[in-house]
Amino acid sequence: MSTAALALARCDELAALSSRPDAIERMHLTAEHARANALVAGWMEQAGLRPWQDAAGNQCGRREGTMPGLPALLLGSHLDTVPDAGRYDGPLGVVMALAVVERLRERELPFALEVVGFGDEEGARFGTALLGSRAFAGTWEEAWWDLSDRDGTTLREAFRDFGLDPARVGEAARRPEQLVGYLEAHIEQGPHLEAADASLGYVTTIAGARRFAITVLGEARHAGGTPYSRRRDALVGASEVVTTVERLARATGDHGCIATVGRVEVSPGAVNVVPGRVDLTLDLRAATDAARDAMWEMILAEAEASCAARGLALEAVETHHASAAPCAPWLQQAVVAGIAATGDADPMGLWSRAGHDAMAVAAVSDIAMLFVRCADGISHHPDEAVREVDVARGIDALEQAVLEVARTVAGRGAA
Repeated sequence: MSTAALALARCDELAALSSRPDAIERMHLTAEHARANALVAGWMEQAGLRPWQDAAGNQCGRREGTMPGLPALLLGSHLDTVPDAGRYDGPLGVVMALAVVERLRERELPFALEVVGFGDEEGARFGTALLGSRAFAGTWEEAWWDLSDRDGTTLREAFRDFGLDPARVGEAARRPEQLVGYLEAHIEQGPHLEAADASLGYVTTIAGARRFAITVLGEARHAGGTPYSRRRDALVGASEVVTTVERLARATGDHGCIATVGRVEVSPGAVNVVPGRVDLTLDLRAATDAARDAMWEMILAEAEASCAARGLALEAVETHHASAAPCAPWLQQAVVAGIAATGDADPMGLWSRAGHDAMAVAAVSDIAMLFVRCADGISHHPDEAVREVDVARGIDALEQAVLEVARTVAGRGAA
């Protein structure tokens, strides 16, 4: 079996570890998470790594460099999924990392090699993403302990049920001097590589994201008895907000801001009542924090003006804030060199519209990412698909990137 075929087979094995018989669903700190960690730990041992589960539930493995205790070059991605998921978002990056470590088993390196399968990137169970990599990066927030899942289980309780001690979560944190850098392979989750007929691309930066809960307040009144001149219809006002969001974001073009209204709830929600309240969500992303923030100010100003013209009130509360995470130029160049070694002399650079563990790890180490083409850009869906030839090229490129990092680090030492 080829290296790429083995990587894909391992993705299939992980896909079988699901809480649902009809779909892939593997949530943080569940029995399926534990089984995934155990399976990956076995693969780590086969690749010559010493495996362990850290204090936050991340599955880690390490092999030493030319001498014990050297800083580590970290490779990996995440093992959790969204509900009704595909099989490659996250796990592919972990198994590609293991393939590279296996290939380099006999190669002496001026750093340790580590692989990590983060336990929570998606945030599907507790509503806050990157719990695994945030613990790894030492940016854990105590307020998270009271988060609860749909069954009412708190994060603190889930830690204990998983066999972890909440009081020791800080032990998962790494220090900058312990790491050389972090390389993450991931499916693109977009259509750009496929459109360019390219197997691989490199990431320039990971989107800075902000999320808002927006409320439009009007007055609920009888649908038949209230003339238009007296109506303060919150749904009509919210509809204008939604179209404003799309219009302003689309005007920035394919490389500009991405803005999405993902949920709309109307109250009181009766067929014969003018809506008095609408709650909606806004997800806003851009390659830079400045572009994202400028877009929010434009959206807010137009939304407030259009609501005021209809006698409506608008309230906005920020629920999530993540800064953009630029890839370190020297590590980015290593990835570019790795892709070039596969025959693509002019690799495509992309900014990642989706969030990744790398953006959390950026708080403690330099980062870079390798994107692998996926069919039709589909992700977070059972139809996720990759081609074996692209995975093969991705493993080759990631291996060469590691060797390029080794040359750079060795050069620094010689200097």
